[in-house]
This record gives sequence, C-alpha cells and structure tokens, in this order.
Amino acid sequence: MGPPDKPPIGLVVTRTAKALNRAFERALGGAGGSQPVWLILLALKSQPGSTQRRLAEELGIREATMTHHLNGMEQAGLVTRRRDPNNRRVHQVTVTEDGEILFERLRAAALAFDLRLRSGASDGQLDQLTETLQRLADNASP
Repeated sequence: MGPPDKPPIGLVVTRTAKALNRAFERALGGAGGSQPVWLILLALKSQPGSTQRRLAEELGIREATMTHHLNGMEQAGLVTRRRDPNNRRVHQVTVTEDGEILFERLRAAALAFDLRLRSGASDGQLDQLTETLQRLADNASP
C-alpha cells in the first residue's frame, strides 16, 4: 500500500501550530517580551490583583512554573507581589508602570501579528477555520 495522498490532519495541525507559535514568539520578542510574559500581563489586565494560583490555573501551567515566570517579571520591574493580609500563603500580583508600558508594546505586536495572519482571508474563511479548529479540539478531547 502506497503513502496516503494527504498527510494526517493531526500532523498538519501540529506543524502549523508550531510554526505559528514560533512566529508569534518572534513578534513578541521584537517588542521586548515573550509569550509567557504577554499571557501573564494579559491575564492581570483582565483580573487585576489576581493571585499566583489563579494565574497558573487560568493559563494552565504549574504553580512552580508560574512562580519562575513571576520571579523574572518581578526582577525586571514588571509586576509586584504582596502577601494577602488575610492569608499570608497567598501572593497577589499587580502590574507596575513598567509592566503597563510593556503590555501596550506587546498588545500592539499581538494585534499586528493577528492582522498579518488574517491577511488575504475573508471573514467567511476565518469563521470556517475557527469552526473547524474547534471541532478538531472537541474531537481530540476524551
């Protein structure tokens, strides 16, 4: 039996996701950030004063990984952490002025990247793509 005419859809999606991920990381890097920093700042903008635990849950990463990212962001002056006065084990995270400035640069880079991705595609094509990707995600779930 010869090779299939088309590669398996899982392989196509995986390769595409990796290519998009690398390109997005380059776009954010050009603005002075990274995906983890962008995602954390974005989460904090939507939920100011969030806790480390809540951020880790929202972003789907381990708390130890979140702590690592926040350590670097705190050292860079992008966020501050303070203990909750009612529960000393809980750290609340706040975006600093420098973090706000970086957030705006990263947002501009993310929007420009999104526009670049949408270039040449109609609204109907993008809607169809979104539906198809959602179907694939649903089918992949146990």
